[in-house]
Amino acid sequence: MYVLGISAYYHDSAACLLQDGEIVAAAQEERFTRKKNDFSFPARAVDYCLRQGGIRPDDLEVVAFYDKPLVKFERILKSYLAEAPSGLRSFLKAVPLWMKQKLWIKDDIARHVGFSGRIIFPEHHQSHAASAFYPSPFPEAAFLTIDGVGEWATTSFGTGRGNRLDIQAEILFPHSLGLLYSAFTYYTGFKVNSGEYKLMGLAPYGEPEYRDLILDKLMDLREDGSFRLNMDYFNYCTGLTMTSPKFHRLFGGPPRDPESAIDQRIMNLARSIQEVTETVILRMVDHVHAETGQKYLCLAGGVALNCVANGRILRESAFEDIWIQPAAGDAGGALGAALFAWHAWMGRDRVVDGTRDRQKGSYLGPAFSHDEIREFLRSKGCRFVELSEEQLLETIADQLDGGRVIGWFQGRMEYGPRALGNRSIIGDARSPAMQETINLKIKFRESFRPFAPSVLKERAADYFELDRESPYMLLVAPVKEEIRHRPTPEEQRLQGLARLKVKRSSIPAVTHVDYSARVQTVAREDNPLYHRLLKTFDERHGCGVIVNTSFNVRGEPIVCAPEDAYRCFMRTEMDTLVLGRFLLEKERPARAGNREKR
Repeated sequence: MYVLGISAYYHDSAACLLQDGEIVAAAQEERFTRKKNDFSFPARAVDYCLRQGGIRPDDLEVVAFYDKPLVKFERILKSYLAEAPSGLRSFLKAVPLWMKQKLWIKDDIARHVGFSGRIIFPEHHQSHAASAFYPSPFPEAAFLTIDGVGEWATTSFGTGRGNRLDIQAEILFPHSLGLLYSAFTYYTGFKVNSGEYKLMGLAPYGEPEYRDLILDKLMDLREDGSFRLNMDYFNYCTGLTMTSPKFHRLFGGPPRDPESAIDQRIMNLARSIQEVTETVILRMVDHVHAETGQKYLCLAGGVALNCVANGRILRESAFEDIWIQPAAGDAGGALGAALFAWHAWMGRDRVVDGTRDRQKGSYLGPAFSHDEIREFLRSKGCRFVELSEEQLLETIADQLDGGRVIGWFQGRMEYGPRALGNRSIIGDARSPAMQETINLKIKFRESFRPFAPSVLKERAADYFELDRESPYMLLVAPVKEEIRHRPTPEEQRLQGLARLKVKRSSIPAVTHVDYSARVQTVAREDNPLYHRLLKTFDERHGCGVIVNTSFNVRGEPIVCAPEDAYRCFMRTEMDTLVLGRFLLEKERPARAGNREKR
């Protein structure tokens, strides 16, 4: 039996296919259309899922859409009416789109998918909760979902047992931790719904100068983590911006121009809202533990991508372990909706073994065969080398040691916002220059943004204060004291982005200014080839860690097909491109193997 899940029309549209409850395929629409955070109906993602499953639309038992459009529209109308006549311009912009498109999901599914059977509409936070609990390795667990807003809920918690999900409490719009964080994203000059990562990465450069001001003026925070926002400071209910003039006066001026320099005030704002967010989440988590009595916690919703907060939950909360949905934002709603349909609506049992999750490493997107890649390279007239797997691993390990930056394209594309070793740009974590090189010459993005380490699972404890797996790059952990470098007195006096130049550990390219790292542990069971690459690098050059960042440039989605990877390679100063077992270099020294020129 097949179930199709769909999320669409807000940001990061996606589709997911289940066969008898097992995930067959899942992907975001942006990867196919090449439009960052594409919110349109995921027609191409749906087509991929059906092709991957080898089925037609008529073979589907049910299609699940990730929220209730009519309830969401009710919330929007009530919000505008409550503020009328304020917000008329925003109202006139939003409502026609609803009337023309967002209310007619069944028609869209019939037109784009060719399906006229049963369609169900879980609530938005039910989809998030389902995406958090059902793929987790826990037979039962508490769940906590935090995002901007669904229909009315912005936060919810409850308990999952077997195939049941019970939501116990919610926080309702307009009081939203996700929208509070996004308000600061907007105010500091970054793009809402994608720039939140930048704000989190910028936070360690600042001081929490505005933390108490936020807690005193912007929100009424209770001991259980519930809160109310002072809406005088915000404009997102009815306006076209996130923050109001009163917000701007409180924090000393208008929002930062996105192209202007980042000064210490902006860094301090980033640090302040990050600390407030962590405080709120930790209070919520303590309350959820007390109310549910569960040993384990599952997380989803866009705020669950705040890996700094996740690391603190793991280290400081009473929960024994946590599991975070890799596609925690709206893209994961497609998976959650499908799983909700299978387990909660259809009543199908859930099978778990308590050790491995059901996410399959989140390698759920398209793969391209050896022959397909060769044919593409020939069609482009590329000069390439075809290597055996062993030759490839040894060659790339040596190139990493030589300081080269490599595009690594293998197997099935990752589902979610993180590249996990199949659509990755990789480099030597020991290089003090690697972070700046990749940021400025390959990614074309801000120099302050940190990179994540991929580390052999069996060697993670040698480099990081982490006592468990982190396969999805969703936990921040401290770098081990033994490999840290202490700054000189001159380096200690550096402020702001000047601190970026300081070598902080023996793996400086993945050590943030606060001696933290966003860790991906790589297990042989999840990604055998990537694990072998790390193992080969460790054996030949004595380091079990490499830099791993997503294979894309600023403003573009992660690459999906060989053509996307080749285009990215040619547009940047990347040194080497690996497509399966084919190797391309901008400068081509002699290499072992079967060389073929076209």
